[in-house]
Amino acid sequence: MVRLRSIEQLQELRSEIQSKRDAAKPLVAICAGTGCLALGARSVVKAFQDYIQEKDLEDQVEIKETGCPGFCEKGTLVVIYPKGIYYIGVHQEDVPEIVEKTILKGDLVDRLLYRDPETGERAVLENDIPFYKHQMRHLIGKNIKIDPKNIDDYLALGGYSALARVLFGMSPDEVIDEVKRSELRGRGGGGFPTGRKWESARKAPGEPKYVIVNCDEGDPGAFMDRALMEGNPHSVLEGLIIAAYAIGSHSGFIYVRMEYPLAVENAALALCQARERGLLGENILGTGFDFDVTIHRGAGSFVSGESTALMNALEGRVGEPRPKYVHTSEKGLWGQPTVLNNVETFANVPLIINQGAERFRSIGTERSKGTKIFSLVGKVNNTGLVEVPMGMSLADIIYKIGGGISGKKGLKGVQTGGPSGGIIPAQSLDTPVDFDELARLGSMMGSGSIIVIDEDTCAVDLARYFVDFLCSESCGKCLPCREGLKRMREILDAIKSGQGKKSDIQTLQDIAELMKEASLCALGRTAVNPVLSTIRHFREEYDAHIEERRCPALSCKSLVKYSIDPEICIACDLCQENCPQGAIYKSGEGFQVIDQSKCIRCGICFEICPKKVRAIVKESPGRA
Repeated sequence: MVRLRSIEQLQELRSEIQSKRDAAKPLVAICAGTGCLALGARSVVKAFQDYIQEKDLEDQVEIKETGCPGFCEKGTLVVIYPKGIYYIGVHQEDVPEIVEKTILKGDLVDRLLYRDPETGERAVLENDIPFYKHQMRHLIGKNIKIDPKNIDDYLALGGYSALARVLFGMSPDEVIDEVKRSELRGRGGGGFPTGRKWESARKAPGEPKYVIVNCDEGDPGAFMDRALMEGNPHSVLEGLIIAAYAIGSHSGFIYVRMEYPLAVENAALALCQARERGLLGENILGTGFDFDVTIHRGAGSFVSGESTALMNALEGRVGEPRPKYVHTSEKGLWGQPTVLNNVETFANVPLIINQGAERFRSIGTERSKGTKIFSLVGKVNNTGLVEVPMGMSLADIIYKIGGGISGKKGLKGVQTGGPSGGIIPAQSLDTPVDFDELARLGSMMGSGSIIVIDEDTCAVDLARYFVDFLCSESCGKCLPCREGLKRMREILDAIKSGQGKKSDIQTLQDIAELMKEASLCALGRTAVNPVLSTIRHFREEYDAHIEERRCPALSCKSLVKYSIDPEICIACDLCQENCPQGAIYKSGEGFQVIDQSKCIRCGICFEICPKKVRAIVKESPGRA
């Protein structure tokens, strides 16, 4: 690769790359993100390669493995350019038909197009699909157009133009001022103003200074940072280099959780290619500015995403939090000024530099600007990654983008902000999504996971699930978090098993207040949110468990009973054949009966009973 030594050489290279690309040439873009790979994307790629070769079309058709475009529910995703025909649920068996019909003849493979489940209307292009139509995809919109293993794809779309603008036309203070004017807040959870953090690190005494990308995304159901790092690592790297220039750093780190091997692979390749192009390392673009980056793989601990724990891990120590008597922007890694932002925060920086702070600030709410990427998962029809302007309501995200609740169930609420977030009830879904409004409801933005909960989810059981997760992920260093979570789990276990006491609610609230005040780090201080928010919004479910020994959602095994309606049962024997305890037998009248003394409430009989029959009755009768 040619090493670039000036802004003119960068511009010439971009023009050269663009001139060599034939916009009319058929291009097959195949999502090769982790989600689609799990659904067979690798076999789809190979099928395209083999069939194109078999038909001797290598010079006529280009195949590109890209990052995740977000619609994970419908993978493997394939887009045929130049028209942009969007195919969903593609398997290797579909490849010959796509090549013959769409690429060679320009016809559509109708069964691979998205169809609206209610109207039956088909969508040919990405923006015709409701999932995409209501989004504002500034960050992940380019994923389907970029091969993350090829820096030229990023350059062709204007990549590193923001870095050139900064290095050749802006002072470090001007860069910081621009980021401050944009009002970009950190997307990692805390929402701290990014420009203020950079300014603090620049002014803080001490050398060297460090910049770190936090890609230790540990929230259940969250994969926003993974998708960006896998699909467009150069956008993150460009933002990181700009931050380094702004604060006067010459050394940076990308901290990636161990469970993200593809993100590590693509980030490492991006670093190598950026160095070869003269965009990283010594004398970047001939400006005399030196900066390089090292990748560090995390140990898999959830708490390692906390700033001081992450820096401990980078220093070679145990990844557990330490007291923050001074901000890490002033004394962080090895006691030196350090800027730590998450992947999405850095990816926003090139947009701000290229488009201007005013453009960025024009999107969003009064105190939460720009777009936000969310992972939309749970009991919703269209799961995946969504990028929306700050201020869009949860209802619009769930119904306009997510397509509503799966299984035609009723919506109970949503859980935002990961295991330390809160549960927001259905009646509050018109609330605009931003940092402050979610906090007002007892939840938080967090890194951006939205877990949709339907009527079959028990609020007590859900709170217990997240407390149990945090209990195992707590580092155990401070007593309030370590023992508080254990005691909360014990109480919630008792409540969901029908052994709770009226005083348990007050005890949970007292423990929560203590943890919020005395825990060492944010994990302990926010771990109480699932409990407090469910007590606040779903108190009647706690009361039903404690006072009536009943689970309204029919979820808690100890409080649920299965029986068979003899008037409906068709004696098909499926339940008897599949009962692991042999608790089902045939009565003298010919229908099935469940022996309650043997039943373990596994629910297999309920699930296996023919849907047209539904002879198995699931209930929570409560006190005898």
